[in-house]
Amino acid sequence: MPNKSIDLEHASLGALTKRCYFAGRAVMEHALRPHGIGVTQWYVLYQLAEVGPTMQRELVRLLQIERATLSTIISSLARKGLVEQVQNAVDQRQKLLRLTTTGEKLWSKLPDLGFIHDLAFGGISATEIEIAVRVLRTATERLNQRLKEERA
Repeated sequence: MPNKSIDLEHASLGALTKRCYFAGRAVMEHALRPHGIGVTQWYVLYQLAEVGPTMQRELVRLLQIERATLSTIISSLARKGLVEQVQNAVDQRQKLLRLTTTGEKLWSKLPDLGFIHDLAFGGISATEIEIAVRVLRTATERLNQRLKEERA
């Protein structure tokens, strides 16, 4: 019979990872609040400002959020005049998103959120960060693989 107990040392790694994520997100929310946008809205604006026009369905994949959730976020950004949706000529259900002039102006005024990385990881060696990234990437890939196998 398999052991169903959870090793507390590993559970605490997961708990600490989650706590770090939430702390970083809270700092990010605090920095964005004065500008009237949320974290996921920032990620959409980042994609459009730094990468360029993007299909809405591609953002679902990139942000790993539900289609309905993204639709709500895009609607909010469009109401604020920050993004526009351009319907595909062939399939009008497909929408290309791009920043408006107002969105570009807001993006240029938003704080550089790189300070969050510096705050969290400043003073930690590159080697230690590489190890942490490798461990979390491997763990994530293994868990995703398991889900894929169980769904098949």
